[in-house]
Amino acid sequence: MKFLETSNLRGDVMGGLTAGIVALPLALAFGEASGAGPIAGLYGAIIVGFFAALFGGTGSQISGPTGPMVVVFAGVFASLSGNPALVFAAVVLAGLLQIAFGVFKLGQYIRLVPYPVISGFMSGIGVIIIALQLARLFGHEPEGSGTIPAIASIPGAVMDPNLLALAIGILTLAIVFTWPKNWGRIIPAPLAALVAATALGVLLPGAPILGNVPTGLPSFIMPAFSGDTLFIVLEAAFLLALLGSIDSLLTSLVADNMTRTRHDSNKELVGQGIGNAIAGLFGAVPGAGATMRTVVNIRSGGMFRISGMVHGLVLLATALVLAPLASMIPHAALAGILIKVGYDIIDWSYLKRAHKGPRWDLLLMVVVLGLTVFVDLITAVAVGVVLAALAFIQQLSKLQIERLNVAAPDLENPEESALLHSLKDRVTLFDFGGPLSFGAAADLGHHVREKADGQTRVMILDFSRVPYLDLSAAKAVETIADDAKHAGRDLYLAGMTDDVKQVLDGLGIGAAIPESHRFTSRKSALAAAEHRILSGASGRPTREKAPVPSPVTG
Repeated sequence: MKFLETSNLRGDVMGGLTAGIVALPLALAFGEASGAGPIAGLYGAIIVGFFAALFGGTGSQISGPTGPMVVVFAGVFASLSGNPALVFAAVVLAGLLQIAFGVFKLGQYIRLVPYPVISGFMSGIGVIIIALQLARLFGHEPEGSGTIPAIASIPGAVMDPNLLALAIGILTLAIVFTWPKNWGRIIPAPLAALVAATALGVLLPGAPILGNVPTGLPSFIMPAFSGDTLFIVLEAAFLLALLGSIDSLLTSLVADNMTRTRHDSNKELVGQGIGNAIAGLFGAVPGAGATMRTVVNIRSGGMFRISGMVHGLVLLATALVLAPLASMIPHAALAGILIKVGYDIIDWSYLKRAHKGPRWDLLLMVVVLGLTVFVDLITAVAVGVVLAALAFIQQLSKLQIERLNVAAPDLENPEESALLHSLKDRVTLFDFGGPLSFGAAADLGHHVREKADGQTRVMILDFSRVPYLDLSAAKAVETIADDAKHAGRDLYLAGMTDDVKQVLDGLGIGAAIPESHRFTSRKSALAAAEHRILSGASGRPTREKAPVPSPVTG
């Protein structure tokens, strides 16, 4: 495929044009919410949108400032006192990290974050956006930065509202929540709300407005670091890179489902990283793949990277020509638009059905949501991933342990089943259904000890479906061998692969199990166990004792 596919040129131009119109009010709103100003949000949409499309791996994706990215960036902006050199150093570094993620092919791993964790932190971000904008809806600014000060400012704002700002905010909310979908194909709801609210603000002055908005092209900003802020910059860069990558790749999956295509996740990360690195050099708000704008692009005919580039150029023309008009936009209008954005980010589809699904997943989602709102996103994602991984290991371990002991009727081979049945309780066969997790290995010795009762004289560990062992599983085998020796039982190993043998012998565990007790198949191990039981011999069965099958050739 050509670098710039032109087979769908008309559709891509129409899709990019429509996505640009939809992105305009959102870019201004996100810029204002970030603390860097509306023009920074607009240039974030222009730069990230253009370069992520040009170099990315999802043809129909539209990129720009998003709710999750703006929430993090606003925190960085506040913590670094709005120092441009430091703030945008974090953005540039975040872009470079994303490029590194793509170069080292980490895209497939970033997408492994469990859904309850994604749902929790996305919903938490939605709550944060709403909390940050409620005071502005009533004509007041939150006292201090962060979610908790914003929530604390709400009662005072409600008790002492600016009535004109409140009226503008209510009008904005009414339009964005009730705008008919068929009208939205002509004029997007956020744009209609922005125009109507601004017109009302001009006719009835008195509500807080944006005021002076810089015009022209952005200025170059040289990133800088200082010793006392280095950790803050590095932490912010990593969080922006991780969150932007997850946000973009999730949007890429949505685009794949709609276009029946398959994106290149690593190439997409490189494109997003280039966009954010350049955005940081020009004081623009960082961005990621934007789901709503991508959907609008696809529904309007966009399929290839030209659509995202057109979207950026449309916004650039708007910034150069119409930026002075933005000075008249009321804060309450942007607050209303962002409240709708926050509402849409909350995972209502899952919350409505959560009571019908696993309780643990719901609890995990709530924990991540709470940590996102009241602590920070890094803690929320880290705790969520760790808890999800531990829960999965616990469930997997439980399943592996439950399936470990195999009775005679469970064997698929009738001959093996009859042979094991004839030996009754004197031989206990343990069949591993697959690779052993370290969680299962922890309880393996105890489980084997319980299942092997006093009549058991031979225990067989069947490794036929175990491709490899880790240290935990190997140590569990050593414990089982020691227990068997002290109990006066024979321990046979069957079906070991070369990798399994190499691990056991390499750790010195194989020395406790003689070669005559190792068999290539379960059938030969059962035949040897039968000979051992029927002969009643006190010595070890050997390969020379007919009719015992050879452990090597059995």
